[in-house]
Amino acid sequence: MSSPFVAVLMGSDSDLPVMEETLRILSSFDIPHEVKVTSAHRTPAATHAYVEDAESRGCRVFICAAGLAAHLAGAVAGITTRPVIGVPIDAGPLQGHDALLSTVMMPGGVPVATVAIGKAGAKNAGYLAAQMLSVGDEALAKKVKQERQKSAEAVIQKDADLQKRLSS
Repeated sequence: MSSPFVAVLMGSDSDLPVMEETLRILSSFDIPHEVKVTSAHRTPAATHAYVEDAESRGCRVFICAAGLAAHLAGAVAGITTRPVIGVPIDAGPLQGHDALLSTVMMPGGVPVATVAIGKAGAKNAGYLAAQMLSVGDEALAKKVKQERQKSAEAVIQKDADLQKRLSS
């Protein structure tokens, strides 16, 4: 088995502009990852084969992004017992609300951790994968805590800047 990694699956290459947020977060934590375009509906056999192969090569978390019917995360969760994070893509006439419902409405026993619609969700999928992996990796856990602290300090600084502007 190779080194642990995260597999990022997209239902279409048009999902890449959103999912670049996930890739950026994973890279910032030095988490190895691979990206694959595969479809729950158009390439179900290839999706199944990829998930089994990725798992055998050390995949620890699957992040699946899809829009509209958005069955990719659920299809992957039906194949593996590794954590699956679903990212609803903000596409189509309902701007991702249909994808959100398709991703979150899983039957009991086949969970998909579902994040927000669009880029915020893609970003959180990267952070959530890092948190999942950090359970067994103290060095990564430290990086995740440092990132959270850095984010908190940025909010505190922005508030201090705002208060200074308002008091002037």
